[in-house]
Formats: sequence, C-alpha cells, structure tokens
Amino acid sequence: MLITLSLIDLLIAGKFDVPPLAKYFSGTDGAFVLYDAKSQRYQRHNPKRCFERFSPCSTFKIANALIALETGVVTDENFVIKWDRLQTPRKNLLSANWSRDHDLCSARGDSVMWYSQEVARRVGEQNYKKYLSQIGYGNRDISGGIDRFWLSSSLKISATEQIDFLKKFYYNQLGFSQRATDIVKTIIVLEQTGQFKLCGKTGAGPREDGKMLGWLVGYVETKDNVYFYALNIDGESFQAVAEKRMSLTKALLKELKILP
Repeated sequence: MLITLSLIDLLIAGKFDVPPLAKYFSGTDGAFVLYDAKSQRYQRHNPKRCFERFSPCSTFKIANALIALETGVVTDENFVIKWDRLQTPRKNLLSANWSRDHDLCSARGDSVMWYSQEVARRVGEQNYKKYLSQIGYGNRDISGGIDRFWLSSSLKISATEQIDFLKKFYYNQLGFSQRATDIVKTIIVLEQTGQFKLCGKTGAGPREDGKMLGWLVGYVETKDNVYFYALNIDGESFQAVAEKRMSLTKALLKELKILP
C-alpha cells in the first residue's frame, strides 16, 4: 500500500533538511522561508506557520506599486502626491516623516501609509479585483475597504505565498510591463555592496489576538544566485517587531551563508 504525503506533511514530518535556525527564534513566535533559485530548494523554520495566512500589511506595497504603475495611476518613481493635512492631520500620523509631500520612492522608504491609501483609492476596486486575481495574491479578498484591505483586514497571505509572488515578480512573470517591474525593483533596494544586493519591504500591524505582526520579505542578489526570503514574527508592540525583523532576517541570511 502506497502512502502519499503532501508537501506540508513532509515538511512538518521533518523530511527536508533544515539548518539550525530555531536558536534565532528563542522567545519569538515566527516563520521564515528561503528559496534558493539555483538549487530550486526551499528551507523553512516553523513549516506549519509558513503556510498560515496573515495580513500582508505594508509588504503589499510591492504589489500595490506594480498595479499603480500598470494602471497609470502612478507614472514613475518620482510621482508626487501632495500631503492633505485635512484628510490626514499631523496629529493622526504615525511618523513625523509622513507630514509632507511624497513620491513613490520616498513613500516606500518611509513606509508612508497615507500615500499608499490615496493610490489605492485612485486604483479602484475593479482594478484590484482584476490584478489580484491575475497575480494570485493570497486570498485576493479586498472586502475590508478600498484603502484598508491590506492593513490588518481582509487580505491575507502566507510566507510561502509571499515567496511565490516574489519569484514571479523578480522574473517578470506576473503579467506586468518590464518597465513597471524595473521601477519597483529599484525602489525596494535596502542595501547594496560589492558582494550582494538586499531588496525587500517591511510590514507591521495588529493581529486579532492583540499581538503585533511584523514582516520582512524580499530577495538577495549575489554574484551567481538569487535567494528569496519571507519572515513574519509576533511581538508585543510595533517597536518590538520593528526592531527585530531586520536584525533577525540578516542573522538568518548570515547563518545560511547568503550574507557575509
């Protein structure tokens, strides 16, 4: 009698070799997925959670920028939207850096929520339904509101699905123009040296259980390979996940010999 195990069953059963990453998650509940493009191999910490869907929070800004560029709502990385102090008063802003005009590039760098929300209102419901279906983004559910569905709301995606999206984005397999893809690739560069280019987007937002969810997703280009990664963690506060997501991701990438 033959017994066929699904991929998730194999992962949970420990049939894949996984480096000792658990020590980096001491006291932290989270998941990490890495995909090595050259070997076409996945590595995971906490496999069960790697397939669990959460709100993408600001990691959705990668997809949002692609859609905005493709629809013409945003023309390029220098497209400016003026800050409306009446619609988004300074006292309601989470960051002092948000209280000024922003373009697509600066809005990504400062993770400016109001910019993405205004872009979303201009993109509109029908375009989101079309493009989220086209790219197969998570559960594709935008019922949580046109300017909030990705912010601890209806749209959900897993760490494994983030990797699938990032791979298709990187290789321009999502059905968007090469120009839109190239612009977004430029604005998500986090760090670049002679040895590697680290690209990605952070995200954070409250969970239903009162904890804070933190994300960092992206990819690392080296001289001869590309590695796609997705991390999510729980924390007691925004500050807790904001401080840990980057340092933890870098520690994991160093453990895996991807970063020096």
